[in-house]
Amino acid sequence: MPNDLRPIIDEIANRADDFLAGVTDRTQARAGIEELLTMDYPGIDGIDRTVVITGVMSVLEDEDFFGTEFVGDPFSDPDDAEED
Repeated sequence: MPNDLRPIIDEIANRADDFLAGVTDRTQARAGIEELLTMDYPGIDGIDRTVVITGVMSVLEDEDFFGTEFVGDPFSDPDDAEED
């Protein structure tokens, strides 16, 4: 990894709950990460910027940050639907 960007990736991923609160769309998440990079790490650009964004997205995917794709209410009891 160029310039040992892992600490920055980990730091941003750890803060994701705060600055990406309510975001479920991956495109919006990438934009949020990019905005945070611009504000907090203005010296990172080019390939390093892409590496950080991709790394953070990978961490968030591994942690199931965006949830799983589903149909219906994930909190409903499956037996409730059969009773209707």
